[in-house]
Amino acid sequence: MPRKTLAEFTVEFLQILDEDGNFDADLEPDLPPAELLRLYRGMVRARELDQRMLKLQRQGRIGTFGPCTGQEAPSAAAALAMQKDDWFVGAFRELSGRLLRGEPLTNPLYYYNGWEEGNVQPPEVGRRMLPLAVVVASQVPQAAGLGYAVKYRGEQSAVVCFLGDGATSEGDFHEGLNFAAVWQAPVVFVSQNNQWAISIPRAQQTRSRTLAQKGIAYEIPCLQVDGNDPLACYAAIKEGLDRARAGGGPTLIEAVTYRLLMHTTADDPRKYRDEAEEQEWWRKEPLLRFRKYLEAKRLWDEARENALRDEVRAEVDAAVATFEETAPWPPDRPFEHVFARSEPHLDQQRREFLAGLKEDADA
Repeated sequence: MPRKTLAEFTVEFLQILDEDGNFDADLEPDLPPAELLRLYRGMVRARELDQRMLKLQRQGRIGTFGPCTGQEAPSAAAALAMQKDDWFVGAFRELSGRLLRGEPLTNPLYYYNGWEEGNVQPPEVGRRMLPLAVVVASQVPQAAGLGYAVKYRGEQSAVVCFLGDGATSEGDFHEGLNFAAVWQAPVVFVSQNNQWAISIPRAQQTRSRTLAQKGIAYEIPCLQVDGNDPLACYAAIKEGLDRARAGGGPTLIEAVTYRLLMHTTADDPRKYRDEAEEQEWWRKEPLLRFRKYLEAKRLWDEARENALRDEVRAEVDAAVATFEETAPWPPDRPFEHVFARSEPHLDQQRREFLAGLKEDADA
């Protein structure tokens, strides 16, 4: 018998706003001016805090972290599209979205100083934001499980799960998507393709022409968007959320963006990529193009930009001051959080640890 075609697939690409500020009015989402300005402010806040944290890390005032500069659009757009009861499941480069959802500016400072308090959200933010997931793709099965729970309880809410391009090569990614598809869980998976899996370029860590097409294997609607275009990110994620709430199951979105800085502050990107590539992507970065868009719509100008930068820098200054005024925890505090009750061998280790500190201090 001759072979026959069982199915054919396509992957669409969405861009609404290009790097020069030109936009497609037919595709432009219907967002009121106040929401557009809220989106821009959210991205600016993340950029300012990110840049300050880089300085603090270089000065030894916080620990290693992964900068989000250049990747502000996908998670900020998602936060704008989400409802209050939706779940935000991030990796570790979604600063703009977390802040826009209401996370305090001090949280990243505490977290990257090694304090678990950085994962504690205030009551007004609620408990529907998971802690950072540094282990690659580990959050994907959790997001699928949350989606299943939401559906099981009959809630009118959904889950947005963020991951990097390298995460799509991990087993957890495929297991999570498979479960979400089988359960028809209301989850929008957003893969932020920043072109680099640490020092491995996108072309060397997967042969797939797009990351979006990896959803096809699980019968999940998929779409590739310009990840530096906040309007396209918003439109795509909102479409996925609407589908999820209507019972249409999960969506996979590939947001094509670029990591403008290092993977983490322990990394030196100059060893594996050239400056010309970086400069080309700086021209495409999301804040610059979105400002052009706002100016074209007569919603923004130089005076408003300067006022916003001054306001946000003052917020960041205040957050850093609050963080650095916080009394450090005792060095033996970790011994209290290993087991539910004290154990003799841990007590002995604690005494030895404190004795060693005293000897070092007296030396």
